[in-house]
Amino acid sequence: QVQLVESGGGLVQAGGSLRLSCVASGRAASWNTLAWFRLTPSGKEREFIAGISWIDINTYYTDSVKGRFTISRDNAKNTVYLQMNSLVPEDTAVYYCAAASVYGRRWHNDYGYWGQGTQVTVSS
Repeated sequence: QVQLVESGGGLVQAGGSLRLSCVASGRAASWNTLAWFRLTPSGKEREFIAGISWIDINTYYTDSVKGRFTISRDNAKNTVYLQMNSLVPEDTAVYYCAAASVYGRRWHNDYGYWGQGTQVTVSS
């Protein structure tokens, strides 16, 4: 089993920044990849945002956040971060941390473990 706990969401004005954190615990072999997804108010499925390998330096992003969001990790703290800059109202969503045993996946169904989510609201 893997437990994921997100924090760091909140209300921010457009152009502002937030940093989300996700602390992972449990069976480490289950999280070769940790990723961030989001579910917007009008969305039907969780949208992949960024992923990071737990065993090397590889990261990958969806095009809409490249250059604005940065995913990073601290292995000693079992924590993955999502630094979000230049936020726009369209970034308003519940952000979820997820774990997968295989690197490079972008589809939510490929992730077996999820956190409870943290709300990010960007005002215009």
